[in-house]
Amino acid sequence: MSRDNNVPLWHKYTLTISEASVYFNIGEKKLRQLVQENATADFLLNNGVKVLIKRVKFEQFIDETCSI
Repeated sequence: MSRDNNVPLWHKYTLTISEASVYFNIGEKKLRQLVQENATADFLLNNGVKVLIKRVKFEQFIDETCSI
């Protein structure tokens, strides 16, 4: 089974830090800081040493946040 890397970001369930940076227009450094500060947040998924951001859950987090 081949992996399709051409899936649009808005269709992906999880995003890497670099993908989330592009999608949400937030710098990678700031995203890494948010991940570190919210290590147990429900918008994070740990895949070994790699952290993935659950797109819709992170959108909800942003909707409820006044500043980041």
